[in-house]
Amino acid sequence: MRQALTLHPDFRCAAVRRIVVDLARPRPGVLALRYDLTGDVGGLVLPPPAAPDRTDELWRHTCFEAFARDPGGEAYTEVNLAPSTQWAAYRFDGYREGMRPADMPPPAIAVRHTDNGLQLSAELALADAPFRLGLTAVIEEA
Repeated sequence: MRQALTLHPDFRCAAVRRIVVDLARPRPGVLALRYDLTGDVGGLVLPPPAAPDRTDELWRHTCFEAFARDPGGEAYTEVNLAPSTQWAAYRFDGYREGMRPADMPPPAIAVRHTDNGLQLSAELALADAPFRLGLTAVIEEA
């Protein structure tokens, strides 16, 4: 499946022309995401490469996010994926309530610069149970 992200109406980003996310379930319990950012990567602030460690507050800088909400409920999991290969995962009881680290193994993250931009791929360990998925990106311009 492929999903184009929509620019937030209150925040314009001259460096990014578009972001498209491909998602798949390659095997049970795994969600594969590939964020393709098309634009002027030189106009972005990207975190430097780092060890693929769990790191808080990645959302303060350029990162890609996925939100998986339990169907019919308010609880959800938030995953942050940085171009540095750092990541974070949180579990919430409701909208920004009851935040705690999510119990999940480190995602496999790969970052690649392309002729037209940047590509970040990740495999997340998410249960095979149904969930609603929200996809976002936080972009920091230079």
